[in-house]
Amino acid sequence: MKLRSLLRLVVLPCVAGVAPSALRAWDYAGHRLVNQAALASLPADYPSFVREPANAERIAFLAGEPDSWRNNTDPTLANGVQMDHYLDLEELEEAGLDPLQVSDLRYQFVLQFAAGRAAHLDHFPAIDPAKNKDHSREWPGFAPWAIVEYYGKLKSGFSYLKTLEELPELSKPEEIENIKMNIVYTMGVMGHFVGDGAQPLHATIHHHGWVGANPNGYSTWYGIHAWIDGGLIAKAGITPAQVTPRITSAQPISLATRPDGRDPMFAAMMDYFIATQKLVAPLYALEKAGKLGNDKITALPDGTTHNEPRPLTEEGKAFIETQLARGGQMLGAIWLTAWRAAPPDTYLRSQLLKRQPAAAPAK
Repeated sequence: MKLRSLLRLVVLPCVAGVAPSALRAWDYAGHRLVNQAALASLPADYPSFVREPANAERIAFLAGEPDSWRNNTDPTLANGVQMDHYLDLEELEEAGLDPLQVSDLRYQFVLQFAAGRAAHLDHFPAIDPAKNKDHSREWPGFAPWAIVEYYGKLKSGFSYLKTLEELPELSKPEEIENIKMNIVYTMGVMGHFVGDGAQPLHATIHHHGWVGANPNGYSTWYGIHAWIDGGLIAKAGITPAQVTPRITSAQPISLATRPDGRDPMFAAMMDYFIATQKLVAPLYALEKAGKLGNDKITALPDGTTHNEPRPLTEEGKAFIETQLARGGQMLGAIWLTAWRAAPPDTYLRSQLLKRQPAAAPAK
């Protein structure tokens, strides 16, 4: 079947469900905590400029940047950025795909998923066009691919910096300063997506309440996502002081060649999301047991609701602190790997060498 016809099959009019564009993972405070935890994990020999107060603050601030893009109503921007925040892993299975075998190349995966979805249309609910203006509902999300792409950008930045610093007599101070600022920007923004990967509701179709078969009677409350992202963090008063003690010194991610030929960084990110998805049911179990501090909402016969306040338990608080620290630990590992794995920028080196003054003619 031609690709154009295949893609038409996966863009179907249809139903309900929450639009992925409504997703958030950690509010700004949570994302800041992840980036700050990652900075705390870096070893002493990591380039020191990232720890300078102004740069450390910018890295923390930029953790919220990708969510500001999502506040823009331009559908072309939304289509380009909304789906980088999550991966609904169950949808891969519904499309007949194994997450451990999908392509590490974003657009090759797009083809794989489109073909799988078209072959298993009965596994997917109809999509309501009114809730799909950015055309994100046809896709499961691309967070692991986005993270690996940012990793490549960061590695490129470090290659550039290393080359400039190896030839200081041929480099300009403003060039070094500019690439450092590029590195700070990339570190800060990519932290958002790695932080997303530590929030269990960003690795599942159950992102705004449990959907489908529900034998355990888990909450179908739409607001559970917002509560985990920010309400709980605010109620618990979670700060860097509670998260950073859970951090250990960052270790690089293994880049050893894999038998299946997939990019090892991508494989590590997919493993990261799979591990996060395994925490979805435990998180819902905590909510069911009243341990996350959110109100218990009961529908009354007259159509109103009754809210019963519930206290936040240490178990619920610890779950969230652990996930924030886990995101920071992974982010620090990616930052460290990018710095250590950055190869020399041979093209830049060749251009810098052209700046050498011509040798004086022999007398």
